[in-house]
Amino acid sequence: MNDPGGMRASDAERESVVERLRVASAEGRLTLAELTERTEAAYLAQTHGELAQITADLPGAAPAPGPAPAPAPAPASAVPAAAQGGMRKWIVAVMGDAKRTGTWRIDDGIGAVCVMGDVVLDLRQAEVRGREVDIVATCVMGDVKIIVPDGVDVELGGITIMGDKKVQVVEAPRGQSAPVVKVTAYVLMGDVKIIGDSRAEPIKRGWFAWSEWWQERRQRPGYDGHGIPDRRHRGLH
Repeated sequence: MNDPGGMRASDAERESVVERLRVASAEGRLTLAELTERTEAAYLAQTHGELAQITADLPGAAPAPGPAPAPAPAPASAVPAAAQGGMRKWIVAVMGDAKRTGTWRIDDGIGAVCVMGDVVLDLRQAEVRGREVDIVATCVMGDVKIIVPDGVDVELGGITIMGDKKVQVVEAPRGQSAPVVKVTAYVLMGDVKIIGDSRAEPIKRGWFAWSEWWQERRQRPGYDGHGIPDRRHRGLH
């Protein structure tokens, strides 16, 4: 009798696990770094057994995932506040420094303002309750640095006058449902920089049953330093 955990996983089953991870993140069970890493691991998984390991510590875990039914519309109370037009959380530095690091919760959008100062936002250990992180950064003669896990999808827009805005993140491959960090930057004689985990001070990470095969698979020949072919290296020069 064949072990069902060794059965090859389909694309639909991988997407089903990715959706379960999104739900777990919205419930506050995963940080942005954990969501990003497990999403990548789901796309790298080859068998039902490997997919099952990725969600083994989450509610409703099953030995072998199957395609997910179409999700029912969420009630208004379950929709993140940002999607309902909720208030933006502001971090402000005027002639000084402001940092938001470690474990924190993101329900609404974020606003970062620096005037002759510096703002650091480390999103890696944040609990993100929505589908994306929406940040508006206003910088006048100062610096805003946003740290994200490598593997997220970064969208950077806005206006720069006598300043700079850049992304230094190894992003997920096109076509994969990676977490999204959207930044709109308004810069006057300053800098807004979004950097990936590989360019920042490391954070403490847990080690799960799926980590060993995931680390091995993402380092095989033909993969880049983060394990997936054709990643987009933005600003890595």
